[in-house]
Amino acid sequence: MMTPEDFDYDLPPELIAQFPAAARDRSRLMLVNRSGGDVKHRGFSDFPDLLREGDLIVLNDTRVFPARLMARRDTGGIVEIFLLDYPAGSSEVRCMVRPARKIRDGEQLVLDDGSRIAVRRDGDNFRVRMVPEGDLSKVMERVGRVPLPPYIQRKNRDHDKMDQERYQTVFARNPGAVAAPTAGLHFDAGALSAMEGRGVKVMYVTLHVGPGTFRPVRTPDLRDHRMDTEWFEIPEATAEAVNTARRRGERVIAVGTTVVRTLESVASRGRVAPGEGTTDLFIYPDKNRPDKNGPDQSGPDRCFGIVDALLTNFHLPRSTLLMLVCAFAGTEHTLAAYREAVREGYRFYSYGDAMFIS
Repeated sequence: MMTPEDFDYDLPPELIAQFPAAARDRSRLMLVNRSGGDVKHRGFSDFPDLLREGDLIVLNDTRVFPARLMARRDTGGIVEIFLLDYPAGSSEVRCMVRPARKIRDGEQLVLDDGSRIAVRRDGDNFRVRMVPEGDLSKVMERVGRVPLPPYIQRKNRDHDKMDQERYQTVFARNPGAVAAPTAGLHFDAGALSAMEGRGVKVMYVTLHVGPGTFRPVRTPDLRDHRMDTEWFEIPEATAEAVNTARRRGERVIAVGTTVVRTLESVASRGRVAPGEGTTDLFIYPDKNRPDKNGPDQSGPDRCFGIVDALLTNFHLPRSTLLMLVCAFAGTEHTLAAYREAVREGYRFYSYGDAMFIS
């Protein structure tokens, strides 16, 4: 049995990136050999040169919507509303409220532009609607804020405009995420053009990243943890490109753990099918999966039927994202690479540096 403590590491707080790099491709890039664990240090601007003709890059084109709303109670207290679903076409939207314990069921709140909303309890969370009934998405676009992760802590909103651009990939087009697919934040138009110039095929899937991406594993046994459900879509052209690459023996390179989960959720006999659906796939190293994992729990997990290489950021200790990376590259190799990243002063988490595992 593996426990959350098996995926812990020490991280000095000053290595948690509070701002993006000066330019998208100015971040650092650690290269990790999947089989041997060897590590090299490069810059992300070198990434296109690491690819070869015939490689298939798969990106997540989800778009982050301004899910944070600041509201005021009639008593004057400030309340933060965090939308869990994109509100277009819905009369009510699931949300989290902070501070939750003070909010009365059905209480009305006032947003920054004077609009009124009402919140009602729905299990552990809430639901929110406009008062009178209206289109919450239009109000959200006016007064909503970028849903930055909780580890990015700033004292003021001076950088909101910068975050609106930089906490969004340059290829984002399908709104629905409350967190960015951060491995994609390193790409600019020049990187995409350079890859295609090398004969690399670039395709897209959509997975709307939910708040569960930040939720820690609290069960002592990893097998008891349940992932939040997230919606995905695999276009027909992407499925065809993946299956062609697999048939030809060319590499399928996932940009981010969200792409891995999307492709592996529908994998069957080394192929993927187009379509949309939801996934709660939890990938982690497990020595009790000898048919998929092999006898050594620290080695690469052979349950990956589609993805050959992975570009990803550095993730939180004990997170499901780190566990997926450990399954892909091997727990010992991954944690050793993380320790070296700390020694070398890499920047961690959403606005941090990247790792390419191949």
